[in-house]
This record gives sequence, structure tokens and C-alpha cells, in this order.
Amino acid sequence: MASWYGPGFHGRKTANGEVYNQNAMTAAHKRLPISSYVRVTRVSTGKSIVVRINDRGPFVGNRVIDLSYGAAKRLGIVSRGSDKVKIEPISKEAAAGERNSETQTKAKKML
Repeated sequence: MASWYGPGFHGRKTANGEVYNQNAMTAAHKRLPISSYVRVTRVSTGKSIVVRINDRGPFVGNRVIDLSYGAAKRLGIVSRGSDKVKIEPISKEAAAGERNSETQTKAKKML
């Protein structure tokens, strides 16, 4: 289960010492290495995003990852609050490649 966090933490320091930006593509996880990247796929829709782990948590129930507001919005779970996801660790290079591909796709849609 993934949940999200945002406004109450925006501007505060994360576990790695950076300032939390609720609109960034980041997440909190209890054990994955800080600064690692993961692909998060919403089980019900198959939609995937890539986030960087920069914080620790979640510490509620059966939740395994806490997405930033921006990440949760892109995945479509803001209104639900939480949803089932699949989490796959990926390399920094793979994350950069996916983000570049997504940027190119957005640019083509704007044309």
C-alpha cells in the first residue's frame, strides 16, 4: 500500500537533510537506501512513475511507501489517500532514461 504526504511537511527537512518539496517526484520508505530510485506502479491502473527515496516512513498500518503529493497526483491516488502499488528498485541511469522519455512524450503532445 502506498499513501502520500504533502502540505504539512512542505518546507521541512527530510531524512537526507534536503528540504521537502511536496511537488517533487520523491517518496519515503522505511528501508530502501536514501537517494535510490524506484518505479511505483499502481496495481489497479498499471500507471507507473519513478520517484527518488529521500525520506523515511510511512509509519502507519500496512503502508510501505509514502509518496510526495506531486507523485501521488501523477499516479492518481490523491483523492483515494492510498492504493495498492508494486515497487521496483531501478538504477539512477534507468530513472534518468525514463524521465527523459517522459519529457519527450510531453513535448510531442504539446506540438
